[in-house]
Amino acid sequence: MSSEPPKFECAPGMRLQAHEKLTDVHFVNVNDRLRRIEAAMERLEKRLWLAVYGVVAVILTQGVQGLVSMSHGLAP
Repeated sequence: MSSEPPKFECAPGMRLQAHEKLTDVHFVNVNDRLRRIEAAMERLEKRLWLAVYGVVAVILTQGVQGLVSMSHGLAP
């Protein structure tokens, strides 16, 4: 008969397994947080570009209005 004796798990080995499981859970949580932070940064970047385009549009509108008002002042 080739039955193997049951393996003996010692306390340090069990602590190591528990530590490995804990670090796996920590890595999963860190990756999840990182994913959420990256998504928030992408949303923030979109908002920032919208603000930049809005400011540029206001400046261009004021410039065009100034040119239009100058051309109306020059016409007889």
